[in-house]
Amino acid sequence: MAGVTSLEGIRRVHLVGIGGAGMSALASVLVGRGFVVSGSDLKRGPLVERLEAIGVEVHLGHDARWIDGADVVAASTAIPSSNVELAAARARGVPVLSRAELLAALTAGKQVVAVSGTHGKTTTTAMIAQALQAADLAPSWVIGAELNEAGASGHAGIGSLFVVEADESDATFLAVDRHLAVATNLEPDHLDHYGSFDALVASFEAFVGGSALAPVICVDDPRLAALAPEGALTYGVAEAARLQIRNPVLTPTHSAFECFLDHRRLGSIELGVLGMHNVRNGAAAVAAALSVGAPFDAVALALRRYVGVARRFQFKRELRGARIIDDYAHLPGEITATLQAARQLGSGRIVVVFQPHRYSRTKLLGVELGRALGDADEVVVTDVYAAGEEPIPGVSGEVVWRAAAERLGERAHWVADRGALAAFVASVVRPGDVVLTMGAGDVTMVDSELEDLLG
Repeated sequence: MAGVTSLEGIRRVHLVGIGGAGMSALASVLVGRGFVVSGSDLKRGPLVERLEAIGVEVHLGHDARWIDGADVVAASTAIPSSNVELAAARARGVPVLSRAELLAALTAGKQVVAVSGTHGKTTTTAMIAQALQAADLAPSWVIGAELNEAGASGHAGIGSLFVVEADESDATFLAVDRHLAVATNLEPDHLDHYGSFDALVASFEAFVGGSALAPVICVDDPRLAALAPEGALTYGVAEAARLQIRNPVLTPTHSAFECFLDHRRLGSIELGVLGMHNVRNGAAAVAAALSVGAPFDAVALALRRYVGVARRFQFKRELRGARIIDDYAHLPGEITATLQAARQLGSGRIVVVFQPHRYSRTKLLGVELGRALGDADEVVVTDVYAAGEEPIPGVSGEVVWRAAAERLGERAHWVADRGALAAFVASVVRPGDVVLTMGAGDVTMVDSELEDLLG
């Protein structure tokens, strides 16, 4: 870690790639801790504007001058090692940290509640943070999306607890000491990094095995259930779950369930978010919050008030009688869960506008993505959002569309040109539809593009 294991004696921290969700969250915590923070990114956006509002100096573009005066420089995983600011820092002997290393330094001396999983970790982390705040435990948190109630993805609390969305994509979730590890589910993803699913499973085993407290593990996921050590606080609908979900209720306005711990009824949990996947996320939050000392009543109250995080089934606007909802789902299991939640809203058509994310993921999961989309009533697929990857010959969003068309026929549409996407969607949408813009890329902008066309 370039000799930096804590931030003691550090005054100014410079973040390269500060406009991303992960780095902006760390910047917010750093500012809350009293550090002078600067950063750089290629473009402005809402996250950059919020950071500037709290005193962060953000430069557009990359230049060696931006690191002047910095005691530490850190970079997001999207920044190449050849970046001019990183090169300048190394030449000047300024320590250069990865995001994971900076997070480890920030959390040093704290009791870290680390949440990981293929799906659900952002929502679960946000729920836990809100529950601990409601219990007056004053946690810090770092989340991969903005918590809607707080309007921020990072917060520096005065308490000893630090809630972290722990990224498994490159095994950096092992870099943080875990007072409590929470695992939501485990499916094949990021195999370009791990090389095999067995290696990914082994990494999760190390993650839960490094928990000082009994780890919180979803026993409804058979892969995680197999990793659960003796004494783990398991949760789910399964009979084997120690914290068991009973009598779930799914309505167009909310979700609810009864919560039992070791066969003793704790009470009811009501959520303002939809979907059985969010019922499980809520149960994970209950288990984690109880584990670190929060009372059940405070947790239940916090979850009742929980209004979600950005890009997780987020209502954006209504246009000509159609509701536009944005969701980050970009894996088959996430698509299925999001579509099930959308069905809670009523009997209108579900129209999905889907953008595959990364060529490597599309190559591996393209057919499964398309099959999951087949649960919608109408699907519009556009081409791959590269996320910095080089194209792979023969790989495009067309493979997703073809798999969806096997189930939907002419109700599955292929619009390769991202620039033509909104106009095509506008021609498809009817009053009463629920339109889901879905994916981890710039498909999130389609709602505003639709407003320009239909508003």
